[in-house]
Amino acid sequence: MARSKKVENGHTARSLSPAAPSSPDKPTGPLSIIIAPEDREVIKVNNANVTELKNACDDAVKRYLSRPELFNQIHLHTDVRLGLGWASVFVAGGTAFYGYKLDFEKSKPVVWVGLILYFFLTLVQSLYAYFIEGEIVYVGKRKTFSRRIVSERITLTSRTIPAKASTPPCYNLSISYVRSASNGKSLLAKGKTQRVEGYNAFFDEEGTMDQERFEKWVGELVEEAMEGKQS
Repeated sequence: MARSKKVENGHTARSLSPAAPSSPDKPTGPLSIIIAPEDREVIKVNNANVTELKNACDDAVKRYLSRPELFNQIHLHTDVRLGLGWASVFVAGGTAFYGYKLDFEKSKPVVWVGLILYFFLTLVQSLYAYFIEGEIVYVGKRKTFSRRIVSERITLTSRTIPAKASTPPCYNLSISYVRSASNGKSLLAKGKTQRVEGYNAFFDEEGTMDQERFEKWVGELVEEAMEGKQS
C-alpha cells in the first residue's frame, strides 16, 4: 500500500511497499498464455456424434498444452502402438510374399510362424492400448531453470460420461501433475484434479466449438493441479 511522507523541501514523496517476491520455482501456467482469435481454426463437429465431440476436445487439449511456453508432448504410447502396428504389417507382407514365391507345402511352416507372429503382435498392440495407455490423451514434460533445475510432468486422461434422462453427455477430464527438483529427489508439488462438464457447454447447436471457453476450463483445472490441489 502506498504511503506519503514530507521531505525537507516541502514536497511530498511517495514510498511504495515492496511487492511480494514471486517464487522462482513457480512455472508458467496455461492461463497466463494469451491466444489471439486469429490463431485458432474453426472446429466444427457433428453434435449427434459423441465420439466426434470427445475427439475434438482431446485434440484441443493437446494443441493448448503443447504451446512453446507450456509443455513438450511425450509420444511414447503412440510410438509403441505404431511400432507394433508396422511390425505386424511387415510380418504379414513378408509371410504373404514368401508363400507366393514357394510351393504351399514348402512354405507352410514359415507361413504358420508368420501368422502366429502377426496375431501375437496385433494382440500385444490391443492389450497395450487397453491396459497401459488406457484413457490417456496427453503426457507432457517441461524443464525450467532458476536457482535449480525444476522438472514437471503432467498426464491427462479423458472419457465420456453417457447422457442420462436429465443430463447431456459429459466430458470428464482428469489431471495428474508432479513438479520436482534435484532429479526427482525434491518434490515441490503434486496435484490431482478432475472435472466434468457437458459437451453442450463447449459446442453450440451447429457443432462449432467455443475454444476460448474450453481452454479456460482446461487451464483452470491444470493450474489447480500445479498448485498441488486434490479434487
